[in-house]
Amino acid sequence: MENPLHLKSLNHISVVCRSVEKSLDFYQNILGFFPIRRPGSFNFDGAWLFNYGIGIHLLQSEDPENMPKISSINPKDNHISFQCESMTTVEKRLKEMEIEYIKSRVEEGGIYVDQLFFHDPDGMMIEICNCDNLPVIPLSGETVLRPCSTLHCSMQQNKFQQLV
Repeated sequence: MENPLHLKSLNHISVVCRSVEKSLDFYQNILGFFPIRRPGSFNFDGAWLFNYGIGIHLLQSEDPENMPKISSINPKDNHISFQCESMTTVEKRLKEMEIEYIKSRVEEGGIYVDQLFFHDPDGMMIEICNCDNLPVIPLSGETVLRPCSTLHCSMQQNKFQQLV
């Protein structure tokens, strides 16, 4: 497999917000991100957060009143997905926090993946899943790879490249 741009990893996603303060609260207190230093040379309001090996950059909308309205929860919409330790715990906490969500289950070859979908304050879709149950199977071969954890991903990539 080629890596034409010599990419190493996903660094961050940016989310345009109606209210950086409300989004900060959500990403910190619901998803467990923590604020990190943001370059002082930016001339617009925003905040940077980090956890789970990824950054979230919150950008204050220049026209928050005209941002798209939050639509119904649709698992087929653009979203960011997080793996969790316990789907039962996540669902219980979402209920306690009165966050509207929908459940879904995917089955592939007797392997089940449970998913919970909900919105952040600006309508960005969030998925929580146990997706690591599902093996990663390259379309170009028969080799079965397990999902990449932060520690083992480079080892799996190297092993797969040696097989190809």
